[in-house]
Amino acid sequence: MAEDNLNTAAGCRIGIGSKNGANTEALYKADTYVDIGEVEDLGEFGDTFSSVTFTSLRDGRVRKYKGTADAGDLTLAVGLDNGDLGQAKLKIAHRDRSKGDYNIKITLNDGDPDATPAVLPTTFYLRGKVMNNTVAAGAADNVVRRNVTIGINSDILEILPAPVTP
Repeated sequence: MAEDNLNTAAGCRIGIGSKNGANTEALYKADTYVDIGEVEDLGEFGDTFSSVTFTSLRDGRVRKYKGTADAGDLTLAVGLDNGDLGQAKLKIAHRDRSKGDYNIKITLNDGDPDATPAVLPTTFYLRGKVMNNTVAAGAADNVVRRNVTIGINSDILEILPAPVTP
């Protein structure tokens, strides 16, 4: 039987950094991130390519090519906590109409700190703008939530888990 390498989303984290224009692992890691608290759902992210087609009259065959890449929008569902520093930074980023994208760091729950050697979790770095920051009160038995959309404007840098050497 194969070893179980699957993980739940419980324990994943997302943090928002500065607008330093990071585009390398070193620049992203040099930034300071504030974890966004009470995240219920991290949504999905990653490149989708537009489809470019060409139909040749000669053979009547449609040929498909990859067009432009769109990393999409990262949509977060967050339990509203006005005392949380990460949520406060999201609100500031939402009101910020200046140029520049905020650095975002997403850390999965797939590391194993108890392994020998320890294994660091998968980390993703990206840049984007906070495009949406709405409050969803819902019905009487709902937790009041904040729905946040981050428009991704960069490549997504994926740092895979690797053993830590002592």
